[in-house]
Amino acid sequence: MATIGIIPARYESVRFPGKPLADILGKPMIQHVFERSRLTPGLDRLVVATDDLRIARTVESFGGESVLTRADHPSGSDRLAEACTLLGLADDDIVVNIQGDEPLVEPVMIVRLVEALDNHPACPMATLAFESRNEAEYFNPNVVKVVVDRNWRALYFSRSPLPFWRDRGDAIPPFLKHLGFYAYRTGFLLKFTLLAPGDLENTEKLEQLRALEHGYSIQVGLSPMETSGVDTPDDLRAVARRLS
Repeated sequence: MATIGIIPARYESVRFPGKPLADILGKPMIQHVFERSRLTPGLDRLVVATDDLRIARTVESFGGESVLTRADHPSGSDRLAEACTLLGLADDDIVVNIQGDEPLVEPVMIVRLVEALDNHPACPMATLAFESRNEAEYFNPNVVKVVVDRNWRALYFSRSPLPFWRDRGDAIPPFLKHLGFYAYRTGFLLKFTLLAPGDLENTEKLEQLRALEHGYSIQVGLSPMETSGVDTPDDLRAVARRLS
């Protein structure tokens, strides 16, 4: 069994075309993600999965490995699944989806994610969460929340405040902010992309709900930190300030 990190990197973006190649302190964003992820202990291989030759050539220019995938994938998990097939991964290999727009990713986050899956063989996938008390994010529908059972398996993900803060006091209770990193057993990932989206996924627009709706468990790992993803040029400038 091997552990492979795959970084999906799509060139086209409605809000930020060419985002993976955007410059941050003299390096393209995809290079920051790759170099930080490469420091993760226990990662046997790291690959960028892209639909664009410009991104592939940039990755190769700084010594990284890339694989070209189709341009018509509806989601990052579909691109991930194609990359697994192209790379010839075994069904029991662990594949880690490392977001290509997370230049502040820390190796410890990837370690915690892999441990969450590796230590729970009954679960076919895992994800990360960060314990927060940020009231604005608690009520922000763009911030996804997750609730877990006593074994840290996901019960539900939602854009709504979760759990609902019924007896509002001076401070909100801690909640789990979902971070968009996933680890899968390769065989399950290939199966997952063939499952039909359910009502909950279509309502919340959260792909991970598809697994829960079809009866699969998602193990949640606790991250010691959160990250700042890049969706807009303003986000890019904020990340540059943090890195500098």
